[in-house]
Amino acid sequence: MLHETGFAEPLEGYRPCVGLAVFNADGLVFVGRRTGGEESVSSGYAWQMPQGGMDPGETPLEAAKRELYEETAMRSVSLLAESPLWWHYDLPEELCRSAWKGRYRGQTQKWFAFRFEGDEGEIDVGPRDGHKAEFLQWRWERLENTPELIVPFKRDVYERVASAFAGFAAS
Repeated sequence: MLHETGFAEPLEGYRPCVGLAVFNADGLVFVGRRTGGEESVSSGYAWQMPQGGMDPGETPLEAAKRELYEETAMRSVSLLAESPLWWHYDLPEELCRSAWKGRYRGQTQKWFAFRFEGDEGEIDVGPRDGHKAEFLQWRWERLENTPELIVPFKRDVYERVASAFAGFAAS
């Protein structure tokens, strides 16, 4: 079912995915500087929040927790909220043929907000459990700044995330 700003179910033709806004006690959100990859079209937009695809049979929340651990090593988190809708973005034409072997036009994402409750020493963006590192470095950032840090084709989704989870962010 189509909604003005999203879909109630994952959108067909788009890779099912989760996104994570992880807030620290000060209301700042975790962002990582990407190592590169098919979705990076400009080094000027290298920062993003954790995200990743869903494995077969996984619920969105299970995928979110798995992706968060794989990309950041964080386990000391509590769930704050889940986006009510699936949001999507289209890949630029030049990436459509190469990303995910041309199977998807983009990603459809269910977003989650978590509170990080651990010590920052827990955070490790290096490779783990056979997965390549997604990020080279990380930092805490103001949520409202994240749309300007992300590659332009994901900006609309980040604006929706910033609006949906603004109540957890630093004012």
